[in-house]
Amino acid sequence: MDFTAALTRDPQKAPHPVRNDATAAAVFATLAVLLALTVDDGRRPDALGWALLFAAHVPLAWRRKAPMKVLLAVVACVAPYHALDYMHLAPIPASMTALYTVASTGRPTRTAIVGFSVTCVTLTTQLFVNPHEMVELLRVSGWVIAMLVFGASIRLYRQQVAGVVERAEREAERKVTEERLRIARDLHDLLAHSITLIGVQTSVAAHVLVADPDRLDRQALVRALDGIAETCREARAEVRTTLDVLRAAPEGPLPDLAALPDLVRSSGADLSVRTAEAKVPAAVGAAAYRIVQESLTNAVRHGGPGADMRVDVGIEKEVLTVRVTNDGATPDAASGSGYGILGMRERARSVGGTLSAGPRDGGGFEVTAALPLAVRKVTA
Repeated sequence: MDFTAALTRDPQKAPHPVRNDATAAAVFATLAVLLALTVDDGRRPDALGWALLFAAHVPLAWRRKAPMKVLLAVVACVAPYHALDYMHLAPIPASMTALYTVASTGRPTRTAIVGFSVTCVTLTTQLFVNPHEMVELLRVSGWVIAMLVFGASIRLYRQQVAGVVERAEREAERKVTEERLRIARDLHDLLAHSITLIGVQTSVAAHVLVADPDRLDRQALVRALDGIAETCREARAEVRTTLDVLRAAPEGPLPDLAALPDLVRSSGADLSVRTAEAKVPAAVGAAAYRIVQESLTNAVRHGGPGADMRVDVGIEKEVLTVRVTNDGATPDAASGSGYGILGMRERARSVGGTLSAGPRDGGGFEVTAALPLAVRKVTA
């Protein structure tokens, strides 16, 4: 799992929390045994010491389900363990993990109260074991405070990332709403006049037929029917043109390959464009632009801003090829269930192309698209 993605994700919403935390608890317990057997920092645990040491690791399996209860259980085991002057370094990883979980999942007030309480317990225990080791007292207190500050910092970072994502989603929803209203206005303005004309011409034709059947004005009837047919042809052509424009440029000016450098530069990715002087249709260029835009958005969201990203655009046998790679993780895209991947496939399909997306060998994610330069109509 990518480290940046793990930091930005809410730990209490991660999949399989108990299973993953139980595995981590087993690893910490193994490390504690090795430390207790090899490091000379207090007396080696006897039966009671081993029982307390192992008991301190068991609650870690539920640390994300109930952080405070787990911390209390760990302290209840670790405090007498240290008070009996067993090897002091062994339970430290478990203790620090419990502290970090409370700080990274709770409010600042709770974190401050926990920090004060744990520091008091730690100092009291240390004074009971080694009353003359003032430096050791400061060192232990410093580690407790440092872990709480680190956990609180991670929590703040996650809140900031969640805020950015939420604002981006609200902005996307706003743009979609505005786009729907714009399309509705365009179609209304386009069709209202044509439909009105068809209605008037139909009324004329009906009047000619029923007004005086014995003196039927065939020329007037033909003119009315021809007018209806011509109006229908014009409306159909205008609707097709409008829909083509709306599909190619949903947000105003038509984006194309010339706009890629600014887009890619803003995301910090590397860009390679190998199209020479080839003429790329506007719809194909717009589809390529949107595919790159969505791919970079997914890479930054799931892999973090520090992920290495590369965009490669070229032409092979009258086909525009687009390849976007990153070394981060995109869980939603990788599973194929995200709307972003579906949207990119629709973009490619709208110009007769294909798109594939999935994990890369060795880690990371890759999106590849093949867009024919001769746009083909695609039937449903």
